[in-house]
Amino acid sequence: MNKTININLANLFFHIDEVAYNKLQRYLEAIKRSFANTSGSEEIIADIESRIAELFHEKMENERQVITEKEVDEVIGIMGQPEDYMVDEDIFEDQPKSTKKAHRVRKLYRDIENKYIGGVSAGLGHYFAIDALWVRLLWILLTIFSWGGFVFIYILLWILIPEAVTTAQKLDMRGEAVNISNIEKKVKEGFDDVAEKVKSVDYEKVGTKVKDGSKSFFNAIADVIMFFFKIIGKFIGIILIIIGAAGIVALFIGLFTVGILDIVHLPGIDFYYMVNSTNTPVWLVSLLGFFAIGIPFFFLMYLGLKILVNNLKSIGNIAKFTLLGLWLIAIILLTVFGIRQAAAHAYTGNVSVEKELAFQQPEQPMKIILRSGSHLNNGNKIGINGVVLDYTENGEEVLVSEDVRLNLKMSRDSIARIEIRKNANGNSFKSATETADKVIYNYDLQGNTLLLDDFLTTAKNNKYRDQEVRILLYIPVGTVLTYERDSSPCWKISAPLDRTMSGCEMSKYLWKMNNSGELQCLDCPIDEDGQDHEDNDDNGKIIINEDGVDIDIKGDGDNFKLKIDEKGVQFKTNEN
Repeated sequence: MNKTININLANLFFHIDEVAYNKLQRYLEAIKRSFANTSGSEEIIADIESRIAELFHEKMENERQVITEKEVDEVIGIMGQPEDYMVDEDIFEDQPKSTKKAHRVRKLYRDIENKYIGGVSAGLGHYFAIDALWVRLLWILLTIFSWGGFVFIYILLWILIPEAVTTAQKLDMRGEAVNISNIEKKVKEGFDDVAEKVKSVDYEKVGTKVKDGSKSFFNAIADVIMFFFKIIGKFIGIILIIIGAAGIVALFIGLFTVGILDIVHLPGIDFYYMVNSTNTPVWLVSLLGFFAIGIPFFFLMYLGLKILVNNLKSIGNIAKFTLLGLWLIAIILLTVFGIRQAAAHAYTGNVSVEKELAFQQPEQPMKIILRSGSHLNNGNKIGINGVVLDYTENGEEVLVSEDVRLNLKMSRDSIARIEIRKNANGNSFKSATETADKVIYNYDLQGNTLLLDDFLTTAKNNKYRDQEVRILLYIPVGTVLTYERDSSPCWKISAPLDRTMSGCEMSKYLWKMNNSGELQCLDCPIDEDGQDHEDNDDNGKIIINEDGVDIDIKGDGDNFKLKIDEKGVQFKTNEN
């Protein structure tokens, strides 16, 4: 049974058994004797102790683990015995440079000795084995093309990547073996010219001690498999970094752009306030969106860095919980705003106004014209769902919507009437009805001509609440009418016709309201079978009714006709 001793090595606390402690003490005393008359011996010994403490810490599974003689032997095997090295000033001048260099994975540190700002670019240059100048040029280009977004990424790396302070960390940064020989050489020569003067002395001997015998065939296979897994892991880390950084930069640019637009009050941003029912400033919504989406992107990038960089500095629990709190607050507030936005359209209210139409010449045909305004045809207007923000002749801001439809019906008596129904949404029936009542819609009666606007307007402060207008035009039986449209879409008008026809086609003919409540076409062409049909410019028709099936397809000079009725099947083709 061995005693356990508590030691403090390079400011790290360890539990070590007595046998291991005696061996470690003899080893450190031998190193001190070797460097007794060497310049910079104190710094060399401090770096050696720091490296030994780091190796002990890597081998410990928990803080209560006791360092045994086995761990001490493994560390000595890695560091090497003092007598294994020619610790002499002449070694750097007399011994030829070794062409064999031990392979070692580099660790990412900030190179503070070659820094311009924080040493991030110099550290990345060492990590990827490229000149730091190219890294700095890349940072400049990315910063310019991202409107400064990569400055935020640089600051994050500055915070997260530790700086190379000790000689052992500087060797790790360059991928050099951290042993007695290299530590002593770095202290003597200085870090700037170490790449030219380091001599790999007895690396094979050190490697032999570390391996402690040849590996079996199956162990070699396992190492190959683990190597490929590490490569895949590094690739995933790079992808996560790219996704996270790209997302953060895109959000940063979006936040900056929206902020500028909000400051100068462009029409597009003004329209945001028209559809926003919560009166929330656009900059606040943008900031909350940045936190809600950007924080997950940040942790994606941080996870990628953790995969690539083994010694990545932790951002700390305070920062993690702060970011988590900001993310939760952003999600909760955006959810509340979304619920309030939906609630503003939860109820529908309407206001109806019905008036009689006194035509000057009732015996003459009645003419209906659906006229469009210049608001919706202006391509410079910014809108949504057919609604644009425009200005009146007095300079007042108004919302203009094209959600207007006309429906023709049979009058219950000999008087023509017009009913205008205004609909709107709100967070209550009262507010919805009040909003509908504020909708402005105009029409004119000039002689026998009824002029109807195909658009509605409402004041800017009424906001967008799905305002719409439905016009019901009641026509007495026997009234003859024509329909004209300016540039209004075909779907603006609907009527009970005695045939299948769109609003655009309807405007070509003369119509009469019959006793069955349908508009009868008075001048539609009649085909050779005595049946009315649409004009010759149509591509054909398909009629299915109680008389049977009638299919007539025309186009490019070809005529295909199929008729199925009680007489049988008639098939006809004709080429002109």
